[in-house]
Amino acid sequence: MTPALQGLLTIAIGVGGCVGYFFLSNLLLDRVIFPAKGAAAGRNITRANLVRPWLFLMPALLAMGLYLVYPVIGSFYRSMFNRLGDEFIGFGNYQVMFADSTFQTALFNNFLWVLFVPASATFLGLLVAQLTDRLSWGNIAKSLIFMPMAISFVGASLIWKFVYANNPDIGLINAIRFAFGATEAMDVLQLNFWNNFFLMIILVWIQTGFAMVILSAALRGIPEETIEAAILDGANPFQIFFKIKIPQIMGTIVVVWTTITILVLKVFDIVYTMTGGNFGTEILPSYMMSYMFRDDGRATAVAFVIMLIVLPVMIWNIHQARKEMQ
Repeated sequence: MTPALQGLLTIAIGVGGCVGYFFLSNLLLDRVIFPAKGAAAGRNITRANLVRPWLFLMPALLAMGLYLVYPVIGSFYRSMFNRLGDEFIGFGNYQVMFADSTFQTALFNNFLWVLFVPASATFLGLLVAQLTDRLSWGNIAKSLIFMPMAISFVGASLIWKFVYANNPDIGLINAIRFAFGATEAMDVLQLNFWNNFFLMIILVWIQTGFAMVILSAALRGIPEETIEAAILDGANPFQIFFKIKIPQIMGTIVVVWTTITILVLKVFDIVYTMTGGNFGTEILPSYMMSYMFRDDGRATAVAFVIMLIVLPVMIWNIHQARKEMQ
């Protein structure tokens, strides 16, 4: 079977199965379980209406249970076994992992990423959104700034690998250094501690466009009356921006911030492509991958730790999104 035919068949079975499920389940509910006839018709209709939402939610709940809840429970259970998976060792993997200096470095680097990338991308996105709205060619500028979002993390990493190259004929940083009199090339990716920030810049470059689009829409949604009132009261542009506009879009700023934070906690491609986790740039996902094919118990323990770190941020993000919708 060709891939195209297989795809069409999958779509047909999926759509047909959904339609068939909802049709047959409604038919069964209304005519067999709670038939709307006889003396109990009114009570049966009420009961059917109470059950119907759960009937519609059932496929989604089953899918979530199969692809979300079960893997989480299974991963935690698997993390309690040794490397071969044939001996239960309890929290042994977690004890060894937290005592490992490489894991401690990865955890510290992850916190650096969480502190630097969301703040920088959100700030730059807000700044660009405000400034481009004042330009006649602002839409062109926004398109150019948003363009990195269309590039994969691996592709973006390869682009920046040329920027960071230690050859002054290729690497932009070393070319600038040589223009100011430097005589030896420098590999910035081997500078301990600082090389993490050079990797973070890549993600900031990618995510600034995302922040800009969301925050630009939020800025345009601010009522003009509040801005006009501030101008009449003698507020200058800085006061209007910081005291009038930002408070009104603070909910959107927080949502953008937390969305980028969740992405940061899962990022892997950039570190793996640029340094492979060497030179002190290890982060939790790359640390997990280093054990994936030689110690499954340790790898699943790291995955569970990542999930625990991401979970509060996701809950906060959902909470803020609901507040925005109210």
